[in-house]
Amino acid sequence: MQLTIFESKEELALNFARHFIQIIADNNELHVALSGGSTPGIVFQALAERYASGVDWSKVHIYWGDERAVPPTDVESNYKMAFETLLGRVLVPEQQIHRIRGEEPPEEEAMRYSRVLRENLPLTHGIPQFDLVLLGMGDDGHTASIFPDKIKLWYATENCVVARHPESGQERVSITGKLINNAREVAFLVTGSNKAQKVREVIRKEEGYDRYPASLVAPHTGALRWYLDWEAASGLISA
Repeated sequence: MQLTIFESKEELALNFARHFIQIIADNNELHVALSGGSTPGIVFQALAERYASGVDWSKVHIYWGDERAVPPTDVESNYKMAFETLLGRVLVPEQQIHRIRGEEPPEEEAMRYSRVLRENLPLTHGIPQFDLVLLGMGDDGHTASIFPDKIKLWYATENCVVARHPESGQERVSITGKLINNAREVAFLVTGSNKAQKVREVIRKEEGYDRYPASLVAPHTGALRWYLDWEAASGLISA
């Protein structure tokens, strides 16, 4: 595991953007699972503002780690956020953008998207393999859309499952642990003081840490990177 702490979320975004561009340069083809949330949004903006030109975006194939059961025009759509901040501003071929269709019945979409991943990603150990998975972490320790109260979904045999937010009951389609841990690289992008306690518990493996889905992220390649701003890392620094 590699842990890097930045003074601000803006500095984090710029540094991860540079890392992302280097990965594109180093590969002939790149399959990436995006995350929703405010921190990835800042990263996407940095990519669009600094690297819209001079980068071969035609190498990149885009997927999502999770999506809410909403249309792509909805303000809660992870696709909408990614399109407005990045994908509508760079030259990724349209046929290489594989969105989760949040407007479809979630159970049907989970099965369809499982097929999309199986048919478009290379297989390693018989499992679809992303080159890079971006993850956030909630202040409850969830990641993708696997929440602590349904942590068993992490271990599902399917590529995708239907999850429900424990408070709102909103349905979401999420990839499962077997895909996340089969990725060539996984990067957590975490900012904000409200995440500090869970960051500390997960990274330091404090008592009870394994009840949080974020603690189960352990790619077989060993390529796990945590990008934290100062606030999110404050529990590690002060403890």
